[in-house]
Amino acid sequence: MRLARIFERDIAEHFVRSSGAGGQNVNKVSTCVVLRHAQTGIEVKCQIARSQAENRFHARRILCEKVEKRLLGSKSAAEKKRWKIAKQKRRRSKRAKEKMLSDKRSQSEKKRLRAKVSEES
Repeated sequence: MRLARIFERDIAEHFVRSSGAGGQNVNKVSTCVVLRHAQTGIEVKCQIARSQAENRFHARRILCEKVEKRLLGSKSAAEKKRWKIAKQKRRRSKRAKEKMLSDKRSQSEKKRLRAKVSEES
């Protein structure tokens, strides 16, 4: 939180009842955490876990990521990770694919030539 320059005094925190799975605990106890960062106006709602303490931790982490993304834009860690995955999933260009296949062929040819010579004539 220090790196993103988020201070506890800038965060408004309140708790609401969670929804979904969790049984009686979820219905009785306000475990969902809602954080609002005063300077940026970013609001985070977290109900990942069944315990309030765990949700407080997760909510602060999510808030830091969102503030960082807003401040740094495409230079943020989350954005870099997203870009890397998108790049990996992209289709190779025709030229790159041909080069890769030719490299594979030459490698297999090297391995074939290294093989032991059979004595059958």
